[in-house]
Amino acid sequence: MKKSRFIAVIKGLLLPALLLAAWEWGSRQGAHAAYVFVSLTDLWHSLLQMIGSGELWLHLRASLSRTLAGLGIGASIGIAVGTLMAQSRIAERLIGPLFHSIRQVPLLGLIPLLGLWVGNGDPAKLLVIVIASFYPTVLNTCEGIRHVEQRYREVGSILTLSRTQTFLRVLLPAAMPSIVTGITHALAFAWLSCMGGELLFSAGPGIGSLLLNGEVAGRMDVVLLAVLVIALSAQAMNIAFNRLARLVVRGQSSQ
Repeated sequence: MKKSRFIAVIKGLLLPALLLAAWEWGSRQGAHAAYVFVSLTDLWHSLLQMIGSGELWLHLRASLSRTLAGLGIGASIGIAVGTLMAQSRIAERLIGPLFHSIRQVPLLGLIPLLGLWVGNGDPAKLLVIVIASFYPTVLNTCEGIRHVEQRYREVGSILTLSRTQTFLRVLLPAAMPSIVTGITHALAFAWLSCMGGELLFSAGPGIGSLLLNGEVAGRMDVVLLAVLVIALSAQAMNIAFNRLARLVVRGQSSQ
């Protein structure tokens, strides 16, 4: 078992190793190639310099805190609205058409409007993330609650639970996998919208701002490091949240 896992790890590292080797080879093919394909040694030195100065952590912390704050706000509102739409036909008729119409508008299409409303600072960046997180949580919460099996709903009637008790003890635990899936999707959208917002509203710290500053300064090493940090941060958040989600769903199913 250990041997097969070791072989699987080696196979998984094979393609990245080949790509790094090809990248290093490309960086040695003249001055122009060295600018486009920054050598791994130069990238390493730039990384150490940015870590030592605290610049990288400053931008990463700003992006992470912005993403998590927007995710928390957007997901909370989304769960509340999705629950209301699933539990009330009147709310579905009032909110549903407007919600489904607005969510068809690309988020980038709202950027000029948001800029006029709240400017181009941190509130605008946060609002972009909130909106991006809001949509998937509404949809998954609403669908999750609506598709709870009838036999679970009948439990509440048998136990003579109130509507609130039925929701908290029956519907919510049964819909939790769908809600968690919605939050997982919202996390991905939140991170992507955070990067987009920081690129479009460049004022203030953030990985998107670092990426843009590197482009303006002609620092290809900074641009590449920013892209790498974006990818690794997204992967790390996804892994951490998936593990947390499994614990939450497992805890709900065991109750």
